[in-house]
Amino acid sequence: MAAVTQAGTRPTVGTARRREDGCMEVLSSRVLLRPSDPHRSHRFYRDTLGLAVYREFGTPDAPGVVYFLGNGLLEVSGRATGRPGQGLALWLQVRDVHAEHRRLRDAGVRILREPRVEPWGPVELWIADPDDVGIVMVEIPDDHPLRRDQRGICAPDD
Repeated sequence: MAAVTQAGTRPTVGTARRREDGCMEVLSSRVLLRPSDPHRSHRFYRDTLGLAVYREFGTPDAPGVVYFLGNGLLEVSGRATGRPGQGLALWLQVRDVHAEHRRLRDAGVRILREPRVEPWGPVELWIADPDDVGIVMVEIPDDHPLRRDQRGICAPDD
C-alpha cells in the first residue's frame, strides 16, 4: 500500500519519503568508474574480463556501460579528470581463480600478484585494469566456512 501525504494524496514518483526508523532505504546501487580512456576500459571489462552487459547508454563518443558483477553492478562511464580509481579496488568472486589467472595472463592483463591461499582461507589473484584500478579475484575453497550453511542443521527427531 502506498504512503499517503498529509493532504491525503499519494506522493508522486521521485517524492522523498522517510522511513519511520530514520534509516536510509537503498533501492539499488552500483560502483561508478570514470576511466581515462573509456573505449580501452570497455574493451577490458567487456572483452578481456568478459563481464555481461546490463545496460548501455550515451553516445558512441561518450559511451556508458553498466556491467553485471555477480550481485552488484559496475558502471564505466564518463572520463576521469584525475587519476582514475585511486583508492578503489574491485572484489570479484570467481569459481576457478587459477583458470582465470591463466586466461588473463594469456590475454596480457597486468598481474599484480599470482594466486595464493590467504591465511583466512580464500585463494586470491590480484590484477589491474588499464587505469591501474586493482581487481581482487577470489575463489572460496570447498572446505571454507563461507561454503557451509551457517543456519544450523535441522535434524528429524529420533
